[in-house]
Amino acid sequence: MREFGELEMAIMNVMWAGDGPYVVREVRERMDYERPVAYTTVMTVMNILHRKGVLHRDKVGRAWRYWPVEAREEHDARLMAEALRSGGDENLTMRRFLERVSDDEMKSLRSALLDASSRRLAVRYLPASRMTTLSGS
Repeated sequence: MREFGELEMAIMNVMWAGDGPYVVREVRERMDYERPVAYTTVMTVMNILHRKGVLHRDKVGRAWRYWPVEAREEHDARLMAEALRSGGDENLTMRRFLERVSDDEMKSLRSALLDASSRRLAVRYLPASRMTTLSGS
């Protein structure tokens, strides 16, 4: 499932790799794209990404400053969940997905599943005062 075109992905790669908000000029300077892209093109695509709800923005002087709505990992997880729920038999879709993952990916999935299960149990059965200890706060 692909949400972005090539230019949109090049822009989002810059945004996700960044350490804060960027203006269009900064994004254009940091982009890794196969050909030169005009400032106005980058500005137009970033405006489209903002309208899609992928980027936040605020006005700084005459320029817009942009930053991602969600981290890359949150974005990818949301897309994965949307793909799973997009139709058909979810159980069968999950089984077909698992047939396609490598052994290393399967090991990572097992670990993530155990971690998520432990967190759900902790939320369900531990008092709120203990939750701050578990979450590292």
